[in-house]
Parts: sequence; structure tokens; C-alpha cells
Amino acid sequence: MKYFFSALITLLAFSIQAQEDDFASNDTIKKLQPVIITIKQQSPERMPETKGNVLFSGKKNEVLKLDNINGNFATNNAREIFSRVPGVTVWENEGSGIQINVGVRGLSPNRSWELNTRQNGYDISSDVFGYPEAYYNPPLEAVETLELIRGGSSLQFGPQFGGMLNYVLKRENKKKFSFETQNTVGSYGLMSSYNAIGGKYKKFSYYIYNHSRSGDGWRENSEYTVRNTHAFIEYRFNEKTKLSAEYTNMDYKMQQAGGLTDEQFNANSQQSLRERNWFGTPWNLFSINFDSKVNDRFSTNTKFFGLIGERNSVGITTTPNTADAINPATNNYANRRLDRDYYKNFGVENRNILKYELGKIKSNLAFGARIYQAKTQRLQEGKGTTGSDFDLTVDGRYARDIDFVTENVALFAENQFKVSEKLSVTPGVRYEYIKNTGEGRFGISGTTDIAFPNKTISRSKPLFGIGIEYKLLATNIYANITQAYRPVLFSDLTPPAVTDVIDTNLKDASGFNADFGYRGTYKKILNFDVSLFYLSYNNRIGGVRQFINNDPTQGTFIFRTNLGETVNKGIEGFANLNITELFNIDKPKGFLDVFATVSFIDSRYKDFSIYTATGTAPNTTISESNLSGKRVENAPRYIHNFGISWSNKHISATAQYKMSGKIFTDANNTTAASANGLTGLLDKYNVFDLSAEYKFLENYNIRGGINNLFDENYATRRAGGYPGPGILPGEGRTFYISIGAKL
Repeated sequence: MKYFFSALITLLAFSIQAQEDDFASNDTIKKLQPVIITIKQQSPERMPETKGNVLFSGKKNEVLKLDNINGNFATNNAREIFSRVPGVTVWENEGSGIQINVGVRGLSPNRSWELNTRQNGYDISSDVFGYPEAYYNPPLEAVETLELIRGGSSLQFGPQFGGMLNYVLKRENKKKFSFETQNTVGSYGLMSSYNAIGGKYKKFSYYIYNHSRSGDGWRENSEYTVRNTHAFIEYRFNEKTKLSAEYTNMDYKMQQAGGLTDEQFNANSQQSLRERNWFGTPWNLFSINFDSKVNDRFSTNTKFFGLIGERNSVGITTTPNTADAINPATNNYANRRLDRDYYKNFGVENRNILKYELGKIKSNLAFGARIYQAKTQRLQEGKGTTGSDFDLTVDGRYARDIDFVTENVALFAENQFKVSEKLSVTPGVRYEYIKNTGEGRFGISGTTDIAFPNKTISRSKPLFGIGIEYKLLATNIYANITQAYRPVLFSDLTPPAVTDVIDTNLKDASGFNADFGYRGTYKKILNFDVSLFYLSYNNRIGGVRQFINNDPTQGTFIFRTNLGETVNKGIEGFANLNITELFNIDKPKGFLDVFATVSFIDSRYKDFSIYTATGTAPNTTISESNLSGKRVENAPRYIHNFGISWSNKHISATAQYKMSGKIFTDANNTTAASANGLTGLLDKYNVFDLSAEYKFLENYNIRGGINNLFDENYATRRAGGYPGPGILPGEGRTFYISIGAKL
């Protein structure tokens, strides 16, 4: 058996080496655990069949316990934290870590908007169905576990194609009083301080933290300050019933360095041509949570939650080959563009688990309901100041002033039929009612307002799915297929130009996720999960060029409508091998683990029509083509992470190596870079990270690490607008060192 596991690791290493092509499929994820006295299962772990009134049987899921991982938590380094989860794409816009941009299986990582992002089980994004971007993420120093439930989660959490990502915050339920502090300094002015108190007194427990971080940034013009404050209190009526409340407040100010052209990026990727671009997002979250275990067969949970927040940006949004220069005629810079959003969201979600028997078949029924409303006021294209600081003063009126409202009612149920002790089958259904409305001003022509056409889109959508799991000792085979969909977003209803026309019959995107895999553990030696996936994404929205009034002499306009389908399919694999246990090495010498996460992703347009206009009126012609067979933009062919970790009673250290393949940045699969940096192939990249921790006097620690050890010059994305058009470089070599205590 030892030889088998040795051969397995050798094979994984060889398969990565063999993929030198930019469009080969290779990726490795590495993560380790910290100081260990007894052997612990390395992250990721898997959810049990039921937990927290949720059914997980037959679903692909990963649970990352952050205490078992070394990494740069001070700056929320997603590349390190998610390295043990296969198929995760990370966008690295800047190094502040304020926003975590992750996607799975070739889906866009843009502010994690293809995922249902949650904190302690409730929503944290701007508007789950109208504008699902996560401008807030908790500081990872405050997070106990990360839970990622893939596409099969849609029946119990929502219809998102990517699944559900839940940040579970730390709590203290044992001591009467505890204090934790972690203080970090690092490259380019990084200063971070996390401080928390918590405790339990009789029937009460509480936890309060504050995290403050600031830095100058690796790039020019990328300074930032951020503060996160969180308070939690809980009252236990008895061992079976409890009531809790929590509140989170975040505020930050971030300078946006903007994008670069390829020429600028190659000459000096740290440079910035934008010093007047700023972004800030005050964010408030609250939740009241009621849990009760009525009896041994039935338990219930109800959450009332809400969000009050803003999105504020001011700056120059022109492409990087256009200078932001002082106008000699006015002796001033040009006025900046000012955009502001205001969000007010409220919801109630109820979840229940009922255990019962049908003859000799044991069953678990998970069911519940959700009511949700989100209001967004969108103010865009305001005339900002000519200054350089974070000034939200507007000159006159905003060109756009639109109110959006989303109303949502959902009912869901899944039932696990335990056909035998080994085999379980879990069918499920979810019913969604979603209503989106929009009204207001879409633009200003002279002194005349251009009204936004009052729009109301309502729909009722049933979703179905089924999961199967078969246990084999400490392993299991699992399979599932679940419908998913994505409602029309506010951005789909507000195109860039007032001349664009929106299809009145615009349809929601729909499709399904399917998984088939094998996972589990072998003794304390091997932890693994290998699977195939297939994701169908229908009714993607795009622009069709058409003649005004069907008359070539009158010019053309863009008609935004549903154009086609994409399919993402591939292989995902994770393996963690405990070398110490495999070769029966003396435990006092420490524990040695190696891990690999590999994903091969084939993401292509299956049918997507595009239209191109050439010539000028009256000699304009429109030609049609199809993107069938083209690769989906921003979806690498492979993402691999490899790592090795060692730990003893006091020291733990992790080295990990990430490989990510080339990506196209537009649907036409343009290879050559455009002069403005907005389109063109982005090269593959390999990044090496080191992290370590030393624990002493039981309660104290020193942590440190080097990110991008070999100073790789790379980029993970191009932007067409915010946070600045052009290439957005990843960070070069940086370091950090931290000292902390838990008392």
C-alpha cells in the first residue's frame, strides 16, 4: 500500500510537469495545517449527512478549518486559503484583501457573484438576485471555517450556478472570558491588528472583535484603510433552544491604481497612471437567529437578517492609454466620474430537519421557506470634482438615478431516503418567485430627463435535483444533478448607452450542475476527493447589432437579448498524503504532509450568436457569426496547487505552488493585445508561497511568510471598467510577520 501512495504522488507530479501548454489542464493547490500535537485530518474536510438543518448527502462540499491552514490571513490571501479546493479561480485586483474574488469551474470570479456568499448562514452580497456582488468579506483572522457547497446546493440555498460559500465566524463557548490578538506588519506599509474578546456566563455567551488594516499597496496609488467590527450575543434557554443576535460594521477607503496596457505592464507592472481614483463601501449587516431542537426527530432554525450599505466610486474611467492630465486651458484636471449605490435588504429564512421512518427506510426531510426584499438606489455618471482625494461631492445631478427593487419568496424541500446503511437517495425541489422592478431617470439630454422605462419582471421557477451516495467503509461514491438559474441582473437592464435597447422578453439564465465522484479517507494516511463535473449555462445575455427601424440609412443600435449557451466540464481532484503515518515515522520528529489539488476545465461556448456592423450609413452591413467552440473568457484550462507542510508541537510550515493556465479575456478569443489593454490573451502563471507559525508558552505565536517568493510578474484579469480598464497586475514579492496571543 505504501508503494501505491508513493506512486500516486509521483504520478500527480508527473502529470503537472507534462502540461506545459498554456491550454493544458493542470493546477495544484497546497495547504497545510499548523501546530499539531495529535494527528488531525487535514483540511478540507467534508460535511456530515446533516448539519444545521441542512442535508449534505450526495453533494460535493469542502470545509476548510482555518486553524489547520497556514497562510496570510491578515490580507485575506485567497490564493493560499483556497489552495486545497480544486477548481477555484481567484482574481487578484490588488493586495488589500478587502474583496475576495473567487469563482469555480470556469465561472467568473468577479466579486464572487456566481456564488451565494453568506456569513454565518445569511446573505452578505448587495442583492442576491439583482446585483449579487460581494463588496464585503469578513477578515479571515475572524473566520473559523469556510464552507463551500458546489452547484448541488441550489435547492436549499438558492439557484446560483456556483453554489454557496459560507464564512463561519469564531465563537467562544467554554471560557468565562477570553482574549485574542494578532498584530501584523509587512511589505509596503502593511499594518494589521485583530483583537477579540469572548466568553460564556451562565446562559449567555458573547464574542466581539475589531480588525483594522492599512497599507500603501504594492503598486503606486493603491493605499487603503479598512476596519471591521463585529458583535455577537447569545442566550440559551436550555440545552435545546437558543436565541442569538449579531451585528457587523465595515468601512473602508481604497485608492484604485487602475489598469495598464500590455506595454506598460511589461515595462513596470507596479506603475499606476491613475492617482485620483477611489472606492469606498460602508457596510452594515445584522441577524437574529433562533434555534430549537424540539425533540430527537425535529429541529428548526429561523434567521431574520438585513443589510444596509453603500458602493461609492470616484475617478477617471478612461482606458490606460489615455493620460489623466491637467488641461492647460483651465489649469485643472478633468472632472471625475462619480457613482454611488445605496442598498437596503431584509429577509427571513426558516430551515427544518425532520427524521422519520417509512417502514424500514430511515429518512431525513430538510424543508423551509424564505422571504426577501432588496432595494437599490443607483446614482451614476455624476460630475465629480477635479481634485485628487476621496471626495464624493457631485456637481449638479446624476445623469442616472434609478430605483431597483427585488422581491423573493422561496420554498424548498429535500428528502434523504436511506435505502440501506450504505445507500441513500436524496431528491429535492425548490420553488422561487422573483419580482424585479426598476424606475427612474436613465440619462439627461440637455435639460430634459430621459426616463428609464418602468420595468417589472416577475417569474415563478421550480427547480429539481437528486443526489445519490454509496458508502464504502470510510469512503463514498456520490453523484448529483441539480437545476440552476440566474435572474436578469440590474446591469442587464442598464446598458452602457441610452441608445441601447433591452429585449422586453429577456429571459433568465438557466441550466444545471452535475457531479460524479469518489471521496473519503484511508486510515490517517490519505484524504482525497476526485470527481467529474458538467455545468450547462443557457440563455446568456449579449448584444445584437440591428438597424434603426430596420433601415440601413438610419444607423445601428445594440439590442440586448439572450444569445446562447456555454458548457463547462472537467475533472477536479484533491489528495492529502500524511507521510509520517505512511512510513510510520516517529511522531516526536513532527508530521509531514504533501497535498495536490488539480482541475482540468473545458469551458466553451456551445451556441452564441454575435453580430458585427461594418461601413457607415447608408452603406452599413451587418454580418452574423457564432462563437460555437470558442473558449469562455476568464476560464483557465487548468488550475493546480501543490504543497508540503511540516509541523511538530511548536512549529508548522507550509510551502505551496500554484499553476494557472492562460485565459482569453473576451468571447472572440482575441490573442493579440489591444492597444488599450482591454482585450488579449493573458499568459499562464506560477506562484510560490511560504508561510510558517511558531507557538510558544502555549498561548502565544509568531507567524510569518513570503508571498510570491520568486517575484513572478503576472496578471489574473483585464478589466473593462471598474476598478480601472486594462490589465490588473498580481502582486510581486511581499512578506509579513505577526505576533499574537490567545488568553
